Amino acid sequence: MKILRNYAFTICLLSGIILGGIAGAIFGEATTVVKPIGDIFLNLMFVVIVPLVFLSVSSAIANMRQMARLGKIIGTIFIVFFSTAMIAGIVALIGVKLFNPLHNVDTSSLLANLPKVDAESGKGIGQVIVDTFTVPDFLDLFTKSNLLPLIIFSILFGLATTMSGEKGRPVADLLHSATEVVLKIVQVIMYAAPIGLGCYFAVTVGELGPQIISGYLNAFLLYLALTVVSFFGLNTLYAFIAGGKTGIRTFWKNVLTPAITAIATSSSAACIPVNLVATKKMGVPDDIAETVIPLGANTHKDGSVIGGMLKIAFLFTLFGKDMSSIGSILAMLGVAFLVGAVMGAIPSGGMTGELLICAVFGFPAELVATIMIISTIIDVPATLLNSTGNTVCAMLVARFVEGKNWLKKKLTI
Repeated sequence: MKILRNYAFTICLLSGIILGGIAGAIFGEATTVVKPIGDIFLNLMFVVIVPLVFLSVSSAIANMRQMARLGKIIGTIFIVFFSTAMIAGIVALIGVKLFNPLHNVDTSSLLANLPKVDAESGKGIGQVIVDTFTVPDFLDLFTKSNLLPLIIFSILFGLATTMSGEKGRPVADLLHSATEVVLKIVQVIMYAAPIGLGCYFAVTVGELGPQIISGYLNAFLLYLALTVVSFFGLNTLYAFIAGGKTGIRTFWKNVLTPAITAIATSSSAACIPVNLVATKKMGVPDDIAETVIPLGANTHKDGSVIGGMLKIAFLFTLFGKDMSSIGSILAMLGVAFLVGAVMGAIPSGGMTGELLICAVFGFPAELVATIMIISTIIDVPATLLNSTGNTVCAMLVARFVEGKNWLKKKLTI
């Protein structure tokens, strides 16, 4: 009975997803009849994301009394994010070396049947960077499409509040209280998750089924294999580094709900609320969790790094570019890392990463559509890796900020 109580919501959520997947596989595109139900749930989640990100990030920083701790947290986050992303890129590189998705595939036929994009969709890398990290107007900050600029503004707002000393305390207290209120709103919305996510997943399976059975099947299967290695292998390794055997048990005990939410929504942004709850259950201190999770949703996506490597290898093979030289390998890893940092944290996050790949390697902007198909078919497993990777990274940051025995101390409180 205790197990049922602890996992009742997870069981309900999983049941909704399974039923939705079965319905999508059986009825195909006919499942679009339930699409409004899934969209209503997602819209409710998206509406609360912007205030949640702003309030949680700015509150976490504004309520830090010790600036040295803030600097240590931010520095550790950067090191952890960079290290895990590079490891993901290396794993993906090994994967495409062992099994190239285009091996023995008629590439001329593939290119002839690919959809095209408007020429005006192409951007230079400089403009991509500007659009990724900044917005031209203050009001543009408060949309889910501009979460990274919003996070940067939230960090500045939190820093300014902390630097204001006692005069900034009322603002810090307001941010903390408002964060608690928004988290309660998330809790209420999540009561509808089993139905909402079930309907959304049914439509996803119904629409993507025919696309998966295509010339991109090899790429999809390779990505699934890399997902298994990363999700079970790398996450377990990181959890062990963070807290030993106890860390492994703690991570896998609490990661199910974030994982299921990621699979169902294909949205790193929609996973922010559940990831915040999960990381705190893992024993991660509030200020670390509330900084790592929103930042990670936009700047740390191991699944997108792996996907970026797959897309780069796909284009390199199509056009006969060298993938064996040290320079090519370093360039592929670097761009894959950037793709993981700039991909939008919303379902099928746009073509920013694809544009970056084409711009850096000199491919025509029209080829964005070529690799966008890969983005579509790997969206679900990529989001799974993106989302759950942030929870285990929060544990790693806690390990290096709080000390080796941080988890044991937390569990004894």
